[in-house]
Amino acid sequence: MLFENILVTQTDSIAVVTINRPTKLKTVRVIILTGSGEKAFVAGADISEFADFSVAQGSELAAQGQELVFDFIQNLTTPVIAAINGFALGGGLELAMACHFRIASDNAKMGLPEVTLGVIPGYGGTQRLPQLVGKGRAMELILTANMLTGQEALACGLVNHVAPVDQLLELAHALAAKIAKNSPVAIGYAIQAVNANFDKEKDGYTAEIEAFGSCFGTADFKEGTTAFLEKRKPEFQGN
Repeated sequence: MLFENILVTQTDSIAVVTINRPTKLKTVRVIILTGSGEKAFVAGADISEFADFSVAQGSELAAQGQELVFDFIQNLTTPVIAAINGFALGGGLELAMACHFRIASDNAKMGLPEVTLGVIPGYGGTQRLPQLVGKGRAMELILTANMLTGQEALACGLVNHVAPVDQLLELAHALAAKIAKNSPVAIGYAIQAVNANFDKEKDGYTAEIEAFGSCFGTADFKEGTTAFLEKRKPEFQGN
């Protein structure tokens, strides 16, 4: 159910993953996650699917969703950019927040309306939103169920950039192309080190030290430093 109708297209080393409701993810250096059309990134869950769930079923739904999809995306060492076009509500916004960073179209609307249904965000929304925008603002958004525009999301740090709807994917590809030029090994270690800062079971500084040291044993480090000394662009192989 979680991966039904996901469309994937690839250009060079960049993949675009489009939510259209399972398709294999290709081995790429950057993934762009977006919705089909201009109306919605992901508008939220199908309420009819869990309206009759018990307490145990509800807990299992959240646990599986967090582990199988949202935590998986967050901990991927391949960068995932969420290109939010239109509505990103409930689980849709939680999906975007699990990505490594977000950009939005100028017609985007983002929010966590779960409390209007008598439930709370269950796919990490109560945890990731405060990390991104701060506790007070996150509390207000969750408790009021208000929606943010793209510009409002930009102002509070929920998204990194806002673009006209017809230029959103162009911007996403430009950012992805910049990332794809860099060492995929170093990028993977950087993602792990940053994520460690938000993991209560890890010490972020220790994780950074270990990741930094590990870079020195990679072919990408050898290529990067050699290219710098030879005054040429590096050709990273990702190992």
